[in-house]
Amino acid sequence: MSRAQISALVCGVGGFGALVAATTSNEWKVTTRASSVITATWVYQGLWMNCAGNALGSFHCRPHFTIFKVEGYIQACRGLMIAAVSLGFFGSIFALFGMKCTKVGGSDKAKTKIACLAGIVFILSGLCSMTGCSLYANKITTEFFDPLFMEQKYELGAALFIGWAGASLCIIGGVIFCFSISDNNNKTPRMGYTYNGPTSVMSSRTKYQGGEGDFKTAGPSKQFDKNAYV
Repeated sequence: MSRAQISALVCGVGGFGALVAATTSNEWKVTTRASSVITATWVYQGLWMNCAGNALGSFHCRPHFTIFKVEGYIQACRGLMIAAVSLGFFGSIFALFGMKCTKVGGSDKAKTKIACLAGIVFILSGLCSMTGCSLYANKITTEFFDPLFMEQKYELGAALFIGWAGASLCIIGGVIFCFSISDNNNKTPRMGYTYNGPTSVMSSRTKYQGGEGDFKTAGPSKQFDKNAYV
């Protein structure tokens, strides 16, 4: 197993774990201290529920009870993150099957195709997560810098940075997988040489006897008497 495949697997699986953590986190956006009247109270909002806490350490979370009253960008981010997690899960399985150290996956040619598929799936997973986190962050920054927006303003939460990091790891792992497959295909197989053993003197003599020309001798010379010439 090459080091490139090991690095790609670590990046892909690590990115998948980060995507799961970002999707389930409730800190996608946090209330800003600049516009908060009560500085000892914070509000966290995620894709699935809203949480409020204070300086005493008490927190209370309330989930979104219906999906029809949730804003459109939150629903879009939900779909993108679920797609990213699903693709990352299948990409991790394909990557394990495509590794040369595993016994499953078939021949080396089949493993190469599976590993290439794992790289493509990891890249798609990273792109989905990157799009979802960027869409959510764009909504937060637009409302924060809008002077006409009079409601509660929020800042970027920790889950967005975790999602961006996981997306970057998935994309890097997928690219390394694809490049490692191309490197393996460019390697030429070694030529095999057969050793027939040294040629003996008897074999060379037999060769000359079986050929045509002056070297052909048909055994011992015959002795002729004088009557043969008369």
